[in-house]
Amino acid sequence: MKTRMKLMASLKIWIAIYPSITLFLFLFGEALSGLPLYLRTLILTLALVPWVVFIGIPLIDKFFRIGQSPNQKK
Repeated sequence: MKTRMKLMASLKIWIAIYPSITLFLFLFGEALSGLPLYLRTLILTLALVPWVVFIGIPLIDKFFRIGQSPNQKK
């Protein structure tokens, strides 16, 4: 994988993960605060990994494709 492709993949993952984690913690952080850290982390990852893999990244890919000019598409 070329460096540019790795950088773009990293950026897309970050764009999906950061707001997802922030929203999850905003909505459920207080309710989960009484749990031990390892359980909070388990719950967060059980909820967010499928979200990011099946919804977040494909949605971001779609936005990136829309923003490309026709000669940039592969």
